[in-house]
Amino acid sequence: MADLLNIGLSGLRVSQTQLTVTGHNISNVNTPGFTRQSATQSTTLPQFSGSGYIGSGVTLTDIRRSYSEFLTAQLRNTTSLSSDVDAYKSQIDQLDSLLSGTTTGITPSLKSFFAAMQTAAEDPANMPARQLVLSEAEGLARRFNTVYDRLNAQNESLNKQMTSVADQVNRLAGSIASLNDAIAVASSNGQVPNDLLDSRDEAIRQLSTYVGVSVVPQSDGTQSIFVGTGQPLVVGNTANRLEAVPGKGDPSRFELEFVSGDSRQGVTSLLSGGELGGLIRYRSETLDSSLNTLGRLAMSITEQVNTQLGQGLDLKGQVGAALFGNYNDPALAALRVKAFAGNSNAQPALNITNTSLLSTSDYQMEYDATATPPYTVRRLSDNQEMVVSDSTPSGTLTIKDSAGRDQGFQIALGVPQPTTGDKFVLQPTRTGAKDISAVLDQADQLAFAAPLHSEANLQNKGTGAIGQPNITNSLTPMSQAHLAAISSITMNYTAGTPGSLSFSGLPPGVTISQPPSGTLSVTPGQTNQLSYSVSVTTGSPATTQEYQITQSFSGRAETGDTFSLAMSSNGVSDNRNALKLVDLQTKAAIGVDALVGGTGSTFTDSYGDLVERVGTLTAQARVDSEASTAILKQATDNRDSLSAVSLDEEAANLIKFEQYYNASSQVIQVARSLFDTLMSTFR
Repeated sequence: MADLLNIGLSGLRVSQTQLTVTGHNISNVNTPGFTRQSATQSTTLPQFSGSGYIGSGVTLTDIRRSYSEFLTAQLRNTTSLSSDVDAYKSQIDQLDSLLSGTTTGITPSLKSFFAAMQTAAEDPANMPARQLVLSEAEGLARRFNTVYDRLNAQNESLNKQMTSVADQVNRLAGSIASLNDAIAVASSNGQVPNDLLDSRDEAIRQLSTYVGVSVVPQSDGTQSIFVGTGQPLVVGNTANRLEAVPGKGDPSRFELEFVSGDSRQGVTSLLSGGELGGLIRYRSETLDSSLNTLGRLAMSITEQVNTQLGQGLDLKGQVGAALFGNYNDPALAALRVKAFAGNSNAQPALNITNTSLLSTSDYQMEYDATATPPYTVRRLSDNQEMVVSDSTPSGTLTIKDSAGRDQGFQIALGVPQPTTGDKFVLQPTRTGAKDISAVLDQADQLAFAAPLHSEANLQNKGTGAIGQPNITNSLTPMSQAHLAAISSITMNYTAGTPGSLSFSGLPPGVTISQPPSGTLSVTPGQTNQLSYSVSVTTGSPATTQEYQITQSFSGRAETGDTFSLAMSSNGVSDNRNALKLVDLQTKAAIGVDALVGGTGSTFTDSYGDLVERVGTLTAQARVDSEASTAILKQATDNRDSLSAVSLDEEAANLIKFEQYYNASSQVIQVARSLFDTLMSTFR
């Protein structure tokens, strides 16, 4: 009877445990990260008798989780990937809507500006048309400012999100460290604490939504968590930290530092995966380049329009004033160079020399007095080291790539100059869209007229005709005094095969620098394109300015015929410079390769390339989001198929183990009845 009673009692205990485990599963069906548990049972040691071994009941051997380390790791990795893609997509969707919108993008304002310029060119004396040009210029500048403000606000939002996510990472890291400690203590008796393991796995899964992690199991039951390229976020019961702090080179862009005790390590470029990875990837791959592209476009428009206006005369006969503000204002130039924390007091300035040569990259400059040359500049977009030359003893650095391409800017070192160890971030175009502004407020100061016109002497005997001159002088406005000096030039024709034009009437300081002979060759009876350069030297100390002049010459002139240049007195009915302003819309003025002629983009194409690039990245992000969502669902389903609780299965187990419990009770009841019967025989 005793054996039968013990057998019944063992079955009763085991069935009760099975019911408890089943009830625990059912109650945690909606607990995140819970893994279904099951009790493993086996027979106890049988007793030997003369007729053989007789069973002595059942015992519990283990309560284990339905767990797969592979499926858990797969779910963790796909969670990290999905969070990365979703964070990137949420940001780039905003950028795509902003840049491509018909009311928020740059293209509508750019088209309106040139449409107003075209209208004014058709009637250069029309004051309302001129005023419309000023209004559209102001609208274009405001549009650039607004887009910049929106992108800058997004950058500030990224800073806040990075701070918030870093706090979540630290919270979960602390929780995992505490769970590691509890698991190590609970595992010391040789059994695994299932619920604590589930809590730790879920905490690690949640951590992977914020940053990509690597998990390394340890012999004591703990798990070490690594981020980046092996930075230990959690080791045993110790948790380190991630902190979002203002960037050392650019305080407006937060960077992430790994903090372990008193040591700090910058890990922004090392982190990937999770929400942090998506935010960092969006900022470095898309937001920064978009800001730089917009800034370069704004600077190019400013330079091209202002330069062309400086090649003409306004209604008062004065050389044209600038329509947009000076992007090389000393205050703006200094803001393009950001000193690293810990630098000396040196504050160099970055001056734009040619917007058509600018790239959309930032640069990093370092100074080491013991090196030759002491300054090193690296282009951050491709990590290429630039060639740095000091053009003047006063400290003006010219930057070129290894092939000799000028980068379109110079560094003025200023006083005090940098000291060894100083580092600077150079951002030639980052704030260009913020800095652009329309500064001209007088419509009659728009220089729509050409500064010079050509005249044939009325006493000429031949039929020679000279076209109107096209005059340029690089990127600086023309001088009124220079124009007056050039306007005294006379060209004298000498017949022959071919004929020739020689120059006379040159005042002091004015020379014909090209062609060297000072004589132009023409073919009678054909249309000839004349091209010559005039050098003007004035001032004390003397400065020299080159003016390139082109014009046509046709017909058959006779020896002694003369043709002269004259300065236009006013621009009431002259629209030659206005037409050149209109032509800027189709001029390849952005991203020009200094070593390959004919390359470059127009204003519209440059912005269109930006919109297209962002649109392509947005479409790719949407495809990636759909794919990563599907992969995450598959990984979740795979994990749940093994580890999740099925209420139907658990309900069936309840019935089965209840019957098991009742049957074990019946065994005990039978043992008791047999014992009572046996005892009654002795009464």
